Amino acid sequence: MSEVSELQKGMASAWFMSLRDDIVAEFERLEDTHSSGPFSDCAKGEFEVSKTKRHAEDDQDAGGGLMSVLRGGRVFEKVGVNVSTVHGELGEQAQNAMAARKGIAGMKEDPRFWASGISLVAHMQNPHCPAVHMNTRMFWTPHAWWFGGGTDLNPCLEYDDDTAHFHDTLKMALDPHDTRLYQELKVWADEYFYIPHRNRARGVGGIFMDDRSTGAWDKDFELTKDIGRSFLPAYVPLVEKRLSHEWNDSDKNKQLEHRGLYAEYNLVYDRGTKFGLTTGHDANAVLMSLPPMAKWH
Repeated sequence: MSEVSELQKGMASAWFMSLRDDIVAEFERLEDTHSSGPFSDCAKGEFEVSKTKRHAEDDQDAGGGLMSVLRGGRVFEKVGVNVSTVHGELGEQAQNAMAARKGIAGMKEDPRFWASGISLVAHMQNPHCPAVHMNTRMFWTPHAWWFGGGTDLNPCLEYDDDTAHFHDTLKMALDPHDTRLYQELKVWADEYFYIPHRNRARGVGGIFMDDRSTGAWDKDFELTKDIGRSFLPAYVPLVEKRLSHEWNDSDKNKQLEHRGLYAEYNLVYDRGTKFGLTTGHDANAVLMSLPPMAKWH
C-alpha cells in the first residue's frame, strides 16, 4: 500500500499547485469585476504571496510552499490559498496521533513522511456571501498512503438555493466515480464539521474524506482532482449572485458571530490545524484560516 513512486508524488504536488493557480486567478477576477453594490467603489484587493517553510528539528530541508493571502478587498475581507509539499520525520506526538487514527504499525521504527496539498478559506466582505473552506491533500509514509480533503459552505445568512447549488455541483462531480460516494462523503462532512460544545454544525455542509486509500492510486488521485475541480463552479456563482445585496448592522453582527464559531472549530477540533502545528509547518500559514474579525457574546 505504501508503494508510491516519486513520479506519482510529483504529479500530486504539481496538481495542487495548478489548482492553486486556477483558484487565485478566479478570485482575482472577482475582485477586478465587482462594479456595483457594497464595496464596489473600494480599491480592489490583491494577493500577497510569500514562501513558507517547514521547520525541521535538525534544520535540514523539510519542504515548504506558497501562502497567498488577500486582505481588505472589494469581495474578500480575507482569503488565503495555501499550497505546500513537506517531508521529513514525524515527531512523537504526530506519530501517536497517526497510529491512533489509522492504526499504522512501525511509525516509531521508521517515522518518515511526505505530504502535499492545498488549503483555502475565504471570509467575505458582504454578509450575504458565504464563507467557504476547501482542501485536498496526499499523505505518504513508508507504511501507508492516502488522500483526503473536501469542501464545506459556511454562510452566516443561509439561502436554501445556494446550499442546493453547492451540494448539487459536488454530487455531479462525484457521481461518475460512484453514485453512492456523494452521500457517503456528505455524511462524513456533517460529522467532521460539527462543533460538539455548541451542539451544531459549522455551516451547511459539503463533502469530506480522509484516509482514502483503495489500493488504486490513479483512481483515488482522479477523485481528489475532481473534488478540487468542482470547487469553483460550486462556489463562485453564489458569490456573484450575492455580491450586490445591501446589508445592515444586524447582518454584519450575524456574520461576526458566525465567524466566532468558525474560529472555535478550527482551533479546537480541526485535525489539519493540529497536524500543521505539531509537525513544524509555518504557523502563519496553518492559522491563515482564522477570520480577520469575529465576535463572541
